[in-house]
Amino acid sequence: MIELYFAPGACSFVPHVGLEIVRLKTGEGFEPKLVKLHKGEHLTPEYLAMNPNGQVPLVMVDGKPLTQIVAIADYLDQRFPQAGLLPSDSWERAQALSTLAWFNNTVHPTFTHVFMPHKYSDDKDVQQKIRSHAVGLYRGLLERIQDQVAAGGPIWSRPEASLHDAYAFTLLRWAGYAGIDPASLPGLKAYVERRMTAEPMAAALARERIALDTYKPAA
Repeated sequence: MIELYFAPGACSFVPHVGLEIVRLKTGEGFEPKLVKLHKGEHLTPEYLAMNPNGQVPLVMVDGKPLTQIVAIADYLDQRFPQAGLLPSDSWERAQALSTLAWFNNTVHPTFTHVFMPHKYSDDKDVQQKIRSHAVGLYRGLLERIQDQVAAGGPIWSRPEASLHDAYAFTLLRWAGYAGIDPASLPGLKAYVERRMTAEPMAAALARERIALDTYKPAA
């Protein structure tokens, strides 16, 4: 049995959608385990014993822990090849993993500088400068994703929802917290909204009770 430890709206949405795709394509279920980050459940001794990083996602496979989105994606794809989580062509598969890695090691950490500048300085003024600078960088990265979507290719031209779609949704949803209106990225927003209606994404969205609604216009 596979257990998924997830937090609503976090990057754990990516394997959450992946496991819903597996369920749809293979009938293999999983057990979702809600982690309440605002209550510090990811920092309890019990959770840290499974994942010393104190993060989500965490996948437990027959009692064995696996962390990090790219590793989880690779594992699920190899365990359930019939689910088609990644392209079967070796070059296209490598490109797909490269894009997931870029999301995870570049776009995602840039948002962390926006959302958690206190991780990088204990000086309030410096924190504000870090956040302000990171907002511009984050928007630029979202524009790059929008350009990738417009260009199409194997990653963005798949007939069904994918891991990349789940991460694109997550990153665009976070834009609202950075004060970036998703409507200002119309190509990316339209693409993400179409994918949100696909059965695997819709199921994960319903379980997490989240939507593309984090942007609040300034009063």
